[in-house]
Amino acid sequence: MTSPTPPFRLSLLGPTHWPAWIGLGLLWLLARLPYSQLMRTGRGLGWLFARIPGSRRRIARRNIELCFPELLPADRERMLEQSLRDVGLMLVEFALAWMGSHKAIARVPVRIEGLQHLKTAGEEGRGVLLTGAHFSHLELAGRLLVEHAGVELAGMYREHGDAAFEWAIRRARSHYAATMFNKNEVRACVRYMRGGGRIWYAPDQDMRGKDTVFVPFFGVPASTLTATHHLARLSGARVIPFFHRRLPEGGYALRLEAPLADFPGEDVEVDTARVNAAIERMAREAPTQYLWIHRRFKSRPEGQPLLYR
Repeated sequence: MTSPTPPFRLSLLGPTHWPAWIGLGLLWLLARLPYSQLMRTGRGLGWLFARIPGSRRRIARRNIELCFPELLPADRERMLEQSLRDVGLMLVEFALAWMGSHKAIARVPVRIEGLQHLKTAGEEGRGVLLTGAHFSHLELAGRLLVEHAGVELAGMYREHGDAAFEWAIRRARSHYAATMFNKNEVRACVRYMRGGGRIWYAPDQDMRGKDTVFVPFFGVPASTLTATHHLARLSGARVIPFFHRRLPEGGYALRLEAPLADFPGEDVEVDTARVNAAIERMAREAPTQYLWIHRRFKSRPEGQPLLYR
C-alpha cells in the first residue's frame, strides 16, 4: 500500500499561496546541502532563533521551569538556550525529511535498535502503533526508520492551514510513507492496523477536545489524548514506544522498545498515564531536543490557574 499523491489544483498557484511556495523552495534548497553542511546551517539558524525575544522563548522557559524544578535557575537557562538553538536544526531536519533524495537519506549516520519487536508483532499477526514524541527531528526519524531499516510505516498528521503547503508535504511524504491518515480518519487507521499495518504518531500535544484526560507529564497534570488506548483497543495493535535522539558526533540513534505490557487495560486514564510516562522518559534522554516551545499545559483541570501568561 502506497500513499497516493494528492491531486494538484491550479488555484494553489494563486497569490495567497506564494509565501508557502517560497518557503517550500527554501526547504528544497536546504535539502540539497551535504549532511554536514546542512547541520552547520541549522546550528547557525538556531543561534539566530535563540536571540529573538518573544512568546516561544517565554513558553519554553516556563515549560522547563515546570518540568525541571530540581535544576538550578542557571542550569534551566542553559537548557533553554540549547533547546531554542535546536529549533534551527528542526528546520533543516524537516527539509531533509521532506525534500531530501533517497541518496541523501542513505548518507545520514543512524543506529537502530529494537527492530525485533516489529518482527514479533508481525509474526503474531498484530499491527503496530509506534508511539513517539515531538522532537525537532521527529519527521526525519520516521523516514530514517523507513529507508535504513526497510520498515513499511504509515503516519498520522494534522492538516496544514495553507493548501499549497499541505499539497507539497503530502506529495513529499508519499515517496516514503506507506500512507498518511489525518486525525479524523480513526476508522481507516483501525482497519489498517487490523491488517497488520504499522502507524507512527506522537500524542504529546495539548489538543482540546472531549477525547482527553488530565494525567501527569513531568508531575504536572497535562491534557492528553486518549487515542493510544482507543486505537489499540479497537485494532489489537501492539503499542511500541519509539525513541530517537540526535547524537553529538553526528547522526541519530533510533530505539524501538518492547511493546507496553497488558495494553490496553480497562482504565483509559491509567493507560494514558503510561503513554505519558514513556514520552517523559524520551524527553529526559534528550531534554534539549524536545520541543518545549509548545504550550503543553495550556489546558488546566477545573479550578486550577493558568500556567502561561
